Amino acid sequence: MSTLDEARDPETTPERLVELSRDREWKVRYWVAWNPSTPQEVLVDLSRDGDASVRDRVAENTNTPPEVLTELARDRDWRVHYWVAWNPSTPQEVLVDLSRDGKPDVRRGVAENPSAPDGTLILLTEDDNADVVTAAKAALASRASTPTLLWGWGFSYGQA
Repeated sequence: MSTLDEARDPETTPERLVELSRDREWKVRYWVAWNPSTPQEVLVDLSRDGDASVRDRVAENTNTPPEVLTELARDRDWRVHYWVAWNPSTPQEVLVDLSRDGKPDVRRGVAENPSAPDGTLILLTEDDNADVVTAAKAALASRASTPTLLWGWGFSYGQA
C-alpha cells in the first residue's frame, strides 16, 4: 500500500498517521489531514502546515478541535475560511464572524452550515450575492423553527 493510500485509509492506525503527518510530500499530509481517524493532536500540528491545501483539509475535518477552527478562520488563505465556515464543528461565534467575510463563497459556506445560528441565516437572506441568499433561505426553510422565525421577519412560505 502506498503512503498516499495509507494516509487516506480510515483503518490506518493513529500511530502511523502521526508518522505520515511528517511526510515531506504535501499530498500525504493533505490526506492525513482529511482522514477521519487522524488524532486531534496531529490536526493541531497540521493546522500550521505551510501548504494551504493541507490547512484546507484540517479545516474540513469534523474532528478538528473548535479552538483550531477558530484560529484557522483567521488564516491568510480564503479557501481555508470556506472550509471553516462549512465545518459543522465550528463554534457559532466564528460562523457569525465569517458571515461577514468579503468572499461570497465563505458566506455561502456559513449559510450551508447546519450549526449556523438562525439569526445569522436571516441576515444572510439579505446578502448581495444570490447564491448566498439562496443557501440561507434553503437552510432556514429546512429548520423546524423556520415558520415562527420567518413570520416575524415578514417572510412567507413561498419565499424560502
